[in-house]
Amino acid sequence: MTKTPSSLVLASGNAGKIKELQALLPQFSLLPQTHFSVPEIAETGGSFVENAILKARNAAHYSQLPAIADDSGLVVHALNDAPGIYSARYAGANASDTQNITKLLADLDGVSMPERHAYFFCVLVFMRHENDPCPLIAQGRWDGTILERPEGEFGFGYDPVFGVMSHHCSAAQLSFEVKNSLSHRGKALALLKHALFENRIV
Repeated sequence: MTKTPSSLVLASGNAGKIKELQALLPQFSLLPQTHFSVPEIAETGGSFVENAILKARNAAHYSQLPAIADDSGLVVHALNDAPGIYSARYAGANASDTQNITKLLADLDGVSMPERHAYFFCVLVFMRHENDPCPLIAQGRWDGTILERPEGEFGFGYDPVFGVMSHHCSAAQLSFEVKNSLSHRGKALALLKHALFENRIV
């Protein structure tokens, strides 16, 4: 049986992502890649899957630990599926969440609510080491709509303008626990946990 790793490096410095993933993977100690001074890698892939693999391999290389990488973003049909893989830098390199939201709402100005359908998409990749030829890959999707103005104070990223139809509120108005039960990341992680079990890693 494969030895269960006690520590994993998360190929992110995003505090929100780290909190969500640690809550959903309590059997591991998730360490942000900043703990190992892992340099950021250019996200040159053309898809969420490609970018997640790039980030996982980079984190595993520098930390010498098994790595989990998350690549996720918002897909808006009315914007020809933008911002997509550019979600974190939609308003430019090093853009803040507020700047990205402001640009998103400006780009959707005049688009009626029935046409503002969107979804969050998440890819999680687990690599045992940097040369792992068979990384585990899990995907999750969370459908909703883009609100006309930000609402709520929780979450991060585009949560304040992502309308959760089933709960008649924004993602930023959901409790941490409820969001994890509904979100794209929660769905992807449930699949990843199953894959880790099936491959005798946990």
